[in-house]
Amino acid sequence: MKLFRIAAAFTLFVLPSLVSAEDKPIVLQGDDGPGRGKRIVLISGDQEYRSEETIPQLAKILAKHGFQCTVLFTVDPKDGTVNPNIYNIPGLEALKDADLMVIFTRFLNLPDEQMQHIADYVASGKPVVGLRTATHAFNIPGKSKFAKFSWNSGDPTYKQGFGKQVLGETWVNHHGAHGKEGTRGIIAKGEEKHPILKGFKPGDIFGTTDVYTVNLPLPGDSTAIVLGEVTETLSPDSKAVSGKKNDPMMPVAWTKTYKGENEKSGRVFTTTMGASQDMEFEGTRRMIVNGCFWAIGLEDKIPEKTNVDIVGTFKPTKFYFKKNEEWVKHAIKPTDLFK
Repeated sequence: MKLFRIAAAFTLFVLPSLVSAEDKPIVLQGDDGPGRGKRIVLISGDQEYRSEETIPQLAKILAKHGFQCTVLFTVDPKDGTVNPNIYNIPGLEALKDADLMVIFTRFLNLPDEQMQHIADYVASGKPVVGLRTATHAFNIPGKSKFAKFSWNSGDPTYKQGFGKQVLGETWVNHHGAHGKEGTRGIIAKGEEKHPILKGFKPGDIFGTTDVYTVNLPLPGDSTAIVLGEVTETLSPDSKAVSGKKNDPMMPVAWTKTYKGENEKSGRVFTTTMGASQDMEFEGTRRMIVNGCFWAIGLEDKIPEKTNVDIVGTFKPTKFYFKKNEEWVKHAIKPTDLFK
């Protein structure tokens, strides 16, 4: 199998106030595989869970299955370094030709010119995969053009914004003890044969991030396929916490659809897992990769046990909030994440 190729996209969306020579997105052309001919745009931009590590590794794995993957980051226009405290994601125009958007952002307030690309994509009713903090992907002031996308939107036609309306939930709370209790994925009763869970066995899905609170029941046609068992420690062999935290268990992965402006229904796979440390676990990687296959309409191409081997070097760092000065001090550029 040929190694995927990395190419710089030369069509660059430029904001007058946000111009940088480093604003060319990274494109993985993809190997031969079932995803050949399909384009995925993967968007990183959270301040805590190291989406800048998760998203490149996920893209590398998906490219091995044939998908062309465009990988976008929040970058500082001054020097082109990754910094999610800077609300700037160049390259979002790639969404115009995308077959799937994978988003892992947190409380961003992007310029209108950039949000327009996301709004247009959602209006088209194309499929979406949301990871972890994507339930609260945006935090946009009430008088702004795209305020309805905000996690706390009061717009009666788009209540609680992109998270609730597209992904099925907005930010609620931590259900497990943050940084102390982990998440063991338990396949929801009756969903054992769901294509996303093909070939899974108990214990395959684990993450060191805690379970998020989810309001039950999930809205619309949402179907919980994986529940999150709160564990006493961050070890995969940890015992389950006793008591109400696991009764009932919160959904940590679900499927649903949403409607674009032309009433076209788009598939959605959402998981509140996905931090870079969660990606150390093979079953968790497989769930997310299979979720992408399903969302894009290739569920019949999901193998019995999808190959989700780590591609290249992957050394995820512990999740925590980086202050702006830390991002500056430990500066990395998007290309550094693909070496």
